[in-house]
Amino acid sequence: MELAKIETFAKITPAQPAEPDLQVAQCLAAAAAGDTSAYFDLGVMYSTGSHGVAADMIEAHKWFNLAASRGHEEAAWCRADVADEMTAREIAEAQRRAREWLSAGTRRAA
Repeated sequence: MELAKIETFAKITPAQPAEPDLQVAQCLAAAAAGDTSAYFDLGVMYSTGSHGVAADMIEAHKWFNLAASRGHEEAAWCRADVADEMTAREIAEAQRRAREWLSAGTRRAA
């Protein structure tokens, strides 16, 4: 699956990066609560540059990785597609950010 297919699969169209979008805020709030679908949706947003966010493959990989780690099958495929366009250093950064997100959630819950 290529990034263009991710966009088609998710049935979204890229938005202008300067436009704020309530859906991003809602997804971030749901992700903070552990919503696996929100993780996936954020991955799609960052991989396609939609809903007012700029395309960012590191952030996309992070969110797809978090969703995949919770059993979201499509996220695992999308993570692999995004990784094909990234360097090893970028993938390592995405994994670091995912671990950071998880540890921050653990601290909030404690």
